[in-house]
Amino acid sequence: MATQFTQEQFANAQKAQIDSLLLLANTAFVGFERLAALNLNTARSLLEDGAASAQALLGAKDVQSFLAIQGSLVQPSLDKAAVWSRSAYEIGTATREELGKTLEAKFVEAGQALDTTLDEIIKHAPAGTDAAVNASVGAVKSAIGVASNAYETFSKASKQVSDYAESKFATTAKPAPKAKKA
Repeated sequence: MATQFTQEQFANAQKAQIDSLLLLANTAFVGFERLAALNLNTARSLLEDGAASAQALLGAKDVQSFLAIQGSLVQPSLDKAAVWSRSAYEIGTATREELGKTLEAKFVEAGQALDTTLDEIIKHAPAGTDAAVNASVGAVKSAIGVASNAYETFSKASKQVSDYAESKFATTAKPAPKAKKA
């Protein structure tokens, strides 16, 4: 009976691991798809703008109108670059946050499953080994507590770095100020 329970438990753990990996992969692919769509839309827009700009420049009647047209094309390009940059950053941030939430949830689930398994080990310990098993399980639980605290510290530090980077990005990715006309 104990062997069947262990085999079933092992099979369930393997299935949960595969499900977790698929969830993480799907989350990453959604982010990649969004970034690819952004890049394709931006490339299409740049191509259309380039053709329109070339037509406008070819329609210039003299050097001054050519320079005026050319100068008027700079600001929209800068604005589009800023929009692309902000959008790419938002996609990356959203993907990272979703992956972080998933990993954190899986970390909590794994900790709970391990705790349950350790309690089962204590319950089913052979007679006369209670003290040794309790000491071993206690050491494992202590190590898990240390690892959990380290993970929480790392997670908080990572969030602080991310928030700092986001605030810096927000100030630098604002659309460029409109150029003054001469």
